[in-house]
Amino acid sequence: MDEKTEELRDIFMDVTDESTVTEQQEETHGSLSSETAVEERLEEVVGRMRERYDFGTTFSDEELVTVVRGFYAGDSDAEIARSLGDASLGKTVARARIDLHLLREDDSDAPFDVDDLRELLDAGASAAECADELDVSESTVRRYRRVVETQQERRTVNDQFRNEFENVLQDRELSDRMTEGVQEDGLDDATEGMETNVSF
Repeated sequence: MDEKTEELRDIFMDVTDESTVTEQQEETHGSLSSETAVEERLEEVVGRMRERYDFGTTFSDEELVTVVRGFYAGDSDAEIARSLGDASLGKTVARARIDLHLLREDDSDAPFDVDDLRELLDAGASAAECADELDVSESTVRRYRRVVETQQERRTVNDQFRNEFENVLQDRELSDRMTEGVQEDGLDDATEGMETNVSF
């Protein structure tokens, strides 16, 4: 290390009270420092949901994580399907998303009052009986029955799984912002108010 560099090093150490000088930290402290950590945390939540509930699709945990990420990125079911490599999977994505407690507002836009379906189901009516009563097809009843069941599941667990997904993704966003702040700020605080007159 030449004389000027050594002077700068000494100034930095005097100002910051640090005993070592590093150019840049490779990793920042935080709960989620890599994409791998995010994937693992999301897959862990998905795995616990799979153990507890019957999932209606054959998607792998990894594919379900793609659904979670797409949902929180604001992607439509069709866009998530394309990210999975098959644009024809839109309806399957919708089923998987509902399995994951990730409901959209329009999931409840049924051609009948969803509360009426809820009451029929609570009374023990079959899909065929609900279809007759509501004047819709059985497939329509099954679709909205799953929405009603998911709403109940979410209430039962106090939206635990959705909260966990959001916490993982928010931790990652916070980690990214902290990393950017560290890289941008660098020595700003340490050198604030100092006059620098060094020629190389």
